[in-house]
This record gives sequence, C-alpha cells and structure tokens, in this order.
Amino acid sequence: MRPVDEQAQERHRSKMANRKAVQDAEVAEKTLEKGLLMVHTGTGKGKSTAAFGLALRMLGNNRRVGIVQFIKGAWSTGEQPALAVFGDRVVWRTMGEGFTWETQDLKRDIAAAEAAWQKALDLMADETIGLVVLDELNIALRYDYLDLEAVLGAFKARRPDLHVVVTGRNAKPGLIEAADLVTEMTLVKHHFKAGVKAQSGIEF
Repeated sequence: MRPVDEQAQERHRSKMANRKAVQDAEVAEKTLEKGLLMVHTGTGKGKSTAAFGLALRMLGNNRRVGIVQFIKGAWSTGEQPALAVFGDRVVWRTMGEGFTWETQDLKRDIAAAEAAWQKALDLMADETIGLVVLDELNIALRYDYLDLEAVLGAFKARRPDLHVVVTGRNAKPGLIEAADLVTEMTLVKHHFKAGVKAQSGIEF
C-alpha cells in the first residue's frame, strides 16, 4: 500500500467531511416522492440493458414489473428467460415483429405498435406493478406508428406512484420535455465497426 503521512491523512479527512456535509444537506432538501418518467436514448449501446437493470432493482425491492417490447420480436433475448425465474412478478410481452427494414410493411408495423401500446396501457393500469419498461417505444414514435400526444397524455394521466422507462434512439423532443429523467447513451466506440458480429449474452 502507498504510504500516507499524517498531514495528507488529515487533509483528506477534512476534505471528505466537508463534502459529506454538503452532500447530506443536498439530500435532506429532496422530500418529493413520485413515479418517474425516464427516457434512455442516444446512439450508444446499453439503453435497454439499463432499463432491465432498473427492472431487477424494482424486483429486488419486492415490486412487480411490466415489460412491453415494441419493434423487437424477430429474435429472443437473454433477459427474458433470466427474468422468467421471477414468475408472475414479471409480465413480459414481446409485441414487435422486427425492425422496419425487416418487415417492409407499414400497415403491419403500425398494427403491431398499436397492439403493443394497448398492452402498455393495460400494464400501466395494473396497480400491482411498480415499473413499466417500454422497450423501443422511441422507435415507434419516431416513425409515427403511434400518436405522440396520445402517448404523452397517457403518461401524464398515469397513477402518481408508477415508474415508466422508455428506451430507443431518437427520443422525440416532446417526450424529453415531459420526462423526469433523460439519459443519452453516447457512442464512443463499437465492436461492430471492427467486424464483430452480434453475440449472445452481449447483444441479445
């Protein structure tokens, strides 16, 4: 271990004590508790992964979780069987039929998005569920498969304690404005550019 003299030790202790006082005061100011509307967007990898991490955290706090996957559906992902071990504490609905360049059928894409949104409304109305994950909803909104104002209206009208997380690139400005928390995943480097294919346990 690197040696630390007494003066350095005391400076560190004093600095951390001051930091703790500021941090404690800031935390004490926050008294509001409410259901959050969270958005994970951006060009980087990890938007859905982060949402499923929230799902695990919610489950760890003995709350039920609802998951609706928009767009996705053409392949299975590792998260679904992993979360299946929680039984009826997780409601998972994969409602997509693949990305738009795969289906190449606008009417079919719209119908799939509308069916997925109806399931999302059902889950948001279920008072036993603490978190609803709307995976790739941003894609459905980007292509106008769903009416943004109707979606925002449903979010605004949801019960006060319900948390909702929306994932997908290109989040609409109206959704960003309405959200309580927005995280943008930024692409810095991706193995796909080096010729590495999608791999189980990493991409799905």
